[in-house]
Amino acid sequence: MTTDVLLHTDGRAARILLNRPKALNALTHEMLLRIHEALDSWAEDSGISTVVLSGAGERGLCAGADIRALHDDAKLGGAGARQFFRDEYLLNAAIAAYAKPYVSVMDGITMGGGVGLAAHGSIRVVTERSQVAMPETRIGLVPDVGGSHLLAHAPGELGTHFGLTAASMGPGDAILLGFADTFVPAEALGSLTAALAEHDAAEAVRAYATEAPDAAIAVQREWIDHCYAADTVEEILDRLLGSGVPEAKEAAEQILAKSPTALKVTLAALRRAREHSTLAETLEQEYRVSCTALTVPDLVEGIRAQVVDKDRSPRWSPATLAAVTEEEVARFFAPRPEGGLGPAVRLG
Repeated sequence: MTTDVLLHTDGRAARILLNRPKALNALTHEMLLRIHEALDSWAEDSGISTVVLSGAGERGLCAGADIRALHDDAKLGGAGARQFFRDEYLLNAAIAAYAKPYVSVMDGITMGGGVGLAAHGSIRVVTERSQVAMPETRIGLVPDVGGSHLLAHAPGELGTHFGLTAASMGPGDAILLGFADTFVPAEALGSLTAALAEHDAAEAVRAYATEAPDAAIAVQREWIDHCYAADTVEEILDRLLGSGVPEAKEAAEQILAKSPTALKVTLAALRRAREHSTLAETLEQEYRVSCTALTVPDLVEGIRAQVVDKDRSPRWSPATLAAVTEEEVARFFAPRPEGGLGPAVRLG
């Protein structure tokens, strides 16, 4: 049995501790399956009133999926990666629908798959050390794990900004965008954890919550809402570069470093997700998109550049936005030959 995730009970609380600190608690397939099995068991246990998610080590909750494993499997055809995505998204849905309080502690780095485990919980805690991000466009992928649902429903065009740039949110930003709801100072986490073992989750969290820092991005709303309201990535870039705002120019430079295919599919995914009334709809869309991403060069190339060779110089294909056609983007949203997530995601 893996020790990469530790599961135990503490009084009235059941605890999930992601335990790969040297890998910033990156998620393996086995970890996902163990967490889902535990949640199902705890749901039926009358002695458990609260579930608490946290990460081992000093750096953060979770950096996301084990993308090196995804890289290696994608090169072999992607069957394992498709199953990973399916089980991950079903777990995300189960967390969102969980009947008992689910407290996620997003202290430090919480990215990608870590957001999927944390941001769909009923009580989502950030600290002054929190850095929350959906960094998928850096590796030729598209925001997933329900992240595109959160981004699409963030105020104004803030979600589009963070989705395309892959920038990190501080605690105030994460609360503003709907990725978190409660701020607790890091020094109080030990006391909060102890309280959750004995007291009602909402009451325990309220006892240690304080006013969150201001959202740093809030003062940038005017140019963000204008520039990212454009219909295409190319027009967004034109508006950013022509705005005369230094922060907008910096955002454009960040976007231009990302996979052109991933950028166009991300924008389309966020626009479509705005029309979804449920997380389940978006997870179904994300499954199609992520599985299709396994069939194009940029995912393997992006992970190679960031994690394998670490040269930080991906060679995207196609290399330009102009070369990514509407037909190619539409292909990511077409039904998959192996089917979708099925009724399980709708049931949570």
